[in-house]
Amino acid sequence: MSLWRAVTGTAVAKIAVMGLGGILGIVSSKLIIGHFGAEAYAQYGLLAGIRNLLPFADLGIGAVVLNAIAASGDPRRDEKVRRTITSAFRVLTVSGIVIAAAAVVIQLFGWWPVLLGNGLTPGGDIMAAACLAVFGLSLPLGMGARVLIGLGRNAQQTVLAGLVSPVFLGGVLALTLLGSAAGDYVAVVSYLAATVTSALTLSVAARLIAPQLGRAASDVPRVRSVPGVPVAAIAVPALVLSVATPVALASDRLLISHRADAEALAEYVLASQFFGIVLQTVFAAGVALWPHLARARSRGEIIDPLRLTWPFVAGAAVMLGLLATVIQPLSDFVGGDEITLGAPVVVSYAVLVLVQAVNYPPGMYMTDERGLRFQVLPCVLMCVSNVALSWYLVPTLGAAGPLVGSAVAIFVFQVVPNHVWVRRDIARRRAAAVKVAV
Repeated sequence: MSLWRAVTGTAVAKIAVMGLGGILGIVSSKLIIGHFGAEAYAQYGLLAGIRNLLPFADLGIGAVVLNAIAASGDPRRDEKVRRTITSAFRVLTVSGIVIAAAAVVIQLFGWWPVLLGNGLTPGGDIMAAACLAVFGLSLPLGMGARVLIGLGRNAQQTVLAGLVSPVFLGGVLALTLLGSAAGDYVAVVSYLAATVTSALTLSVAARLIAPQLGRAASDVPRVRSVPGVPVAAIAVPALVLSVATPVALASDRLLISHRADAEALAEYVLASQFFGIVLQTVFAAGVALWPHLARARSRGEIIDPLRLTWPFVAGAAVMLGLLATVIQPLSDFVGGDEITLGAPVVVSYAVLVLVQAVNYPPGMYMTDERGLRFQVLPCVLMCVSNVALSWYLVPTLGAAGPLVGSAVAIFVFQVVPNHVWVRRDIARRRAAAVKVAV
């Protein structure tokens, strides 16, 4: 499959899935706000955002699996692929158990209100612990998505991921039948919906590379007889990036919960529901580049990702324009008299989407050991400046504060240095190719 076919196919699939998911999400949000109130909706958004703070839970192993499968000529029979997946299952299992145990410890010590701030309702601490426990125990199921992306089947992975919305809506409908007190369980239902979808994705991936996943899973306890593969060179910098990035971006709801009120948090959650359609499409299309760029790198081919930047920006701008025509009536329908989207949030979110569209193609190019290692310091600086800016801006700008902080920090500490690094790396590789040819 060609690079552009993969990217456009993924983008189209993502738009279709997010469009349907957006409609179902609007219905779900309307049900949550109508039956359980704005405070329950704000808590759901806060707790649902916890998973976005924990992509580092895989300890960077996802990047190793994706690169191994993308570079393999025969993933079904490649011994390195099987051993890499075995290592990944071991890491994810241990990490998941630790996360679930941490959820219990935090609950026992009563730390959830301190960690999550004003967005929790009475009894919300128990729901937070349940959400984190479900997330941790289901972590190994996430292997399916990494396998599909590595195989270049990002569009298929996107469609499968879209099943979360209808499963979640079914859960919300069931909760509405139980009365207003069931509103506390909305976030838990969202985690269970994601778990069901991950299990289905893993089963699809297992069939595509059979019998690799089954054999790898059976090898997990055989640590001595079936050793894993060295993963630190890629996993460690990938881990740092996966820690810094979500802390910078997914901490927005947490910062608003601490520095503002439930009204601002609900506004941010509602805006994220709409702009998330565009932002997730940009992310999915960007990730679709990863296996193609990794495969080209393993073959010595040179693809300049900077040439892909402007098509990404143009595509994002078109989607933002379409969203602008419907966002006001949609927000009025969902939020009613309880939640209003202000112009600062709308404009700030649009700018953040465009900045991410500029950032993603170079970032997907920089997924080898050299590129990942370079990204560590700029990404850490981005994280620190983002959180500091957001903390400072929330009292003044409310829900728009973290969006402004994110856009500025990502542009200064990721877009600029990554573009410079890619230009130099392309020049280096072309010079090396000329020497080999001579």
